[in-house]
Amino acid sequence: MTETWNATDPGVLRLPSGRLVRGRGLRHPLPAGPTPTYAVYLLGKQPPQVPWESRWLVWPDFRLPRSRTEAEHVFREAWERAAEERVELACGGGRGRTGTALACLAVLDGVPADRAVEFVRRHYDRHAVETPWQKRYVRRFTA
Repeated sequence: MTETWNATDPGVLRLPSGRLVRGRGLRHPLPAGPTPTYAVYLLGKQPPQVPWESRWLVWPDFRLPRSRTEAEHVFREAWERAAEERVELACGGGRGRTGTALACLAVLDGVPADRAVEFVRRHYDRHAVETPWQKRYVRRFTA
C-alpha cells in the first residue's frame, strides 16, 4: 500500500468517497512534494517518459478520447487505484481533458453524471471541461 495525496496539495480533488486524485497540466512544472505512483496521460501524442508507472490514453486536445471503451477501462482503473495510491490525470493544460476525466471519476464515485462537471469545477478548477462535447461526454458517462 502506498500513501495517497495530501488533500491540500495543488490540483488534488477529493471525491465524495474520500479518494484523492490529482489533476495537472503537463505544460506546468511538476508540483513540489510527492510524485504519482500511477498516472494517466490524456494526450494526442505519446507522453514523455516518467519514473513512475503511467498509461497513455489517446485523446487529442479539445476533443474526446479516441476509444470510449478504453477510456472507461482506464478511468475505472484510475478510480480503483486512487483508493490506495497517488493517482494523477494530466493533459497539456490540465483543464479540458483532465477536467473531463476527473468528472468521469466523480461519476464512478457516485456523483450523478448530470452534476459531475459542476462538482469538478467547484472542487478542482472553475474552467475544467472546456467544450460542449466534453460536457456531453460526461453527462452520458455511466458508472
